[in-house]
Amino acid sequence: MKILFIGDIVGQPGVDLLLEHVPMLRDRHRVDVVVANAENMNLSGPRPQDGFGMLPEQVEALQGAGVDVLTSGNHSWDGPQYREALAHPRVVRPVNVPTGWAGRGSISVPVGERTLTVVNVTDDSAIPEATSPYAAFAGLRLPPGPVLVDYHGDLVSRKFAFAFAVDGEATAVLGTHTHEPTLWAHQLPKGTGFVAEVGMTGPLGGVLGTEPEIFARQAKGLDTSDLPPVGLAPGPLTLGAVLLDVTPEDTVREIRRVGLEGDHAMAIA
Repeated sequence: MKILFIGDIVGQPGVDLLLEHVPMLRDRHRVDVVVANAENMNLSGPRPQDGFGMLPEQVEALQGAGVDVLTSGNHSWDGPQYREALAHPRVVRPVNVPTGWAGRGSISVPVGERTLTVVNVTDDSAIPEATSPYAAFAGLRLPPGPVLVDYHGDLVSRKFAFAFAVDGEATAVLGTHTHEPTLWAHQLPKGTGFVAEVGMTGPLGGVLGTEPEIFARQAKGLDTSDLPPVGLAPGPLTLGAVLLDVTPEDTVREIRRVGLEGDHAMAIA
C-alpha cells in the first residue's frame, strides 16, 4: 500500500494547489490513499490566533480531487461551520481532547482489500486541555491493517518519544502543526515510519503561511491593534508531503519526502 500524507493546508491557495495536483501525484507515485491535515484551510479570524478551520465545501472539494481522509488539530473547532466540517465521515480531529468536543478522533477506511486506520493525536503544546496522546492511542480498539498517526504538536522531542512508544504498533507517525518541515524521514527499529514535521502546503514568505508583520511587532513588544486583519503570506506555494510504502505486514518499507518538482529522499533507516 502506498500512502501520500500532506501537511497543514494553509488557506484557499493551499486547497487550490491540491485540487490541481493531487490527481497527478496519485498517478505519478501510484498512490493508493491520500491523507492531509486540513485545519488551516479557511482563515476565519482577523488574527492567526483567532482562527483558521475548515469549510464543508473545501472538504468536499478535496474529497472530489482524491484526498481520502482529512486530519486536523487545535484549529478543528474554529470557523463558522466547524460542526458541519467535523461531521463529515472522512474528517478526524485529535482523539485526546475532552469528551463532548465535536468530531471523531480516528477513522478506518477500506483501501483495496485492506483497511487503513487514521488516528489524530495532539498534546498540551497545541491544545492545553489535551490528555496523554499515548494513553488515548493505547485505549483505541483498532482493526487489523496499517495505522497512520497524525501527531499535531509543537515539540519535536515529544513527537519522537511518542513514535518510539508506538514503534511496531503504528505503521507511521507523522508530525504536523509547526508548518516548518524537518529534514529526516526515519524508519524506527520495529518498522514504524516517522517524520517529526511534514511541513505546510501553502504560501511561503511569511510566518506559518501568513503575513509576517503582526508577528514581527509582537516580537518587538509593540501594539498590533491598529493592524488590519492578517492575510496569507505573499510568497510562492510549497507542498509539504511524504510518501509511505507499506508492507503486507503493516510496517514501512520506505518513507520519503515528495514534492511537485521531484522527490527528496532524505531518509534514515
